[in-house]
Amino acid sequence: MGGLLAVVVVALHGPTLNAMFIYGACVTLLALAVIDFRTYLLPDMLTLPLLWAGLVYQLLFQPQLLSGAVIGAMAGYLVLWAFYWAFKLITGKEGMGFGDLKLLAALGAWVGWSMLPLLLILSAGIGAAIGLAAQALFPQLRGQPLPFGPFLALAGWICILVGNELMTLYTSLLY
Repeated sequence: MGGLLAVVVVALHGPTLNAMFIYGACVTLLALAVIDFRTYLLPDMLTLPLLWAGLVYQLLFQPQLLSGAVIGAMAGYLVLWAFYWAFKLITGKEGMGFGDLKLLAALGAWVGWSMLPLLLILSAGIGAAIGLAAQALFPQLRGQPLPFGPFLALAGWICILVGNELMTLYTSLLY
């Protein structure tokens, strides 16, 4: 899978330092997706360097977008923090772990605040579709928790790799 990611990144960005950063983010997201799927954990040793790498990436390659990346990191964390506490207050249960909050903060650093709504819609939509399909196909999964990290990671790949094109398409449909 890592090789396929490398081919996609180089096809989109060429053999550049920029592509190396993006490939590193994609491989880290792949590792986080697999770990969360298997263990329901998103380790800080991967989420926090991903956040810092996103900020460094913006500083080096898109310094005019650095403030948007910082706001994206803060907003990503705070949006899921609000969902976490709202769900906990309503149900008395934890609906997600703090690793999900840190992962969305890291993704916010990579894509900026303006792409966070798209990322959240994609991750929630993909997660809901897969969750519903899995429960329909495998009734024994009903009531079982589903890790959110893999869906955040998939939406993150999409937004990092082709998010600007998706945003352009979306805005062209509106106007």
